[in-house]
Amino acid sequence: MKNYICETCGVQYESSKSPPSFCMICSEERQYVNHSGQKWTTLERMVHTEPYKNFFHKEEEGLFSVKTKPEFAIGQSAYIVQESGFHLLWDCLTYFDANSIEAIKKMGGIDAIALSHPHYYASQVEWADALDAKIYIHEDDRQWVTRPSGRMVFWSGESLMLHEGLVLHRLGGHFKGGAVLEWQNGFDRKGVLLPGDIVRVMPGRDWASFMYSYPNFIPLPPDIVERMAKKLSTIKFKRVYDAFQRIVPDQADERIQQSAMRYIDAINGKLFET
Repeated sequence: MKNYICETCGVQYESSKSPPSFCMICSEERQYVNHSGQKWTTLERMVHTEPYKNFFHKEEEGLFSVKTKPEFAIGQSAYIVQESGFHLLWDCLTYFDANSIEAIKKMGGIDAIALSHPHYYASQVEWADALDAKIYIHEDDRQWVTRPSGRMVFWSGESLMLHEGLVLHRLGGHFKGGAVLEWQNGFDRKGVLLPGDIVRVMPGRDWASFMYSYPNFIPLPPDIVERMAKKLSTIKFKRVYDAFQRIVPDQADERIQQSAMRYIDAINGKLFET
């Protein structure tokens, strides 16, 4: 019995004798099945036969990014947020080994894992079991869990305070339960937003975007983006770190509101003529 991992999205499945017939994460319109076909691996294979390693980088006081190299599957980064003795892993990676455990324990361990959306569920149960942590997933995305665990906490509603200064907000959009993390004391108490790619920072770092599907370029309706922007206007932040280590270093709240307005104008045909 093995916990198979989809090589395209990096999400791990519950134990089975043979690989699943398909990946339910990749077989719907927000993701894709690789053109060469559905392929599977296991964490054991990745650890013992592949050249992967997790790298930890201090982004600012109390915040570390975690990145797997060489890149695997979607290639997102995870983050460790340290707030008043509480350590949170925001989003997750597929690759996880003894060196990762040792590095995190030297940093003080992990108290909880929180996820933005199903594409980053990765090997979340492996991380939670090794680090004795709970997993927080919004109730609206329960159906996408591929490997259940008693460590999972399915929260509901629009916001959840995990710890003083750390608040999860359901933003929706990319997924119905799509969540972002508000770190109120980050960036010298000006506030930091970690949105996964529920909000995606653009290459120039001055703009952001909102999509139903990024790889398939399926946009969100303007009323949904307007709702997301309204919710974001109530959250305290001046800096953003997205899932791919793209950073809006300051005035990020204003930049995201301007980005939402630009997006809505574009979808409504008011931004340009072509």
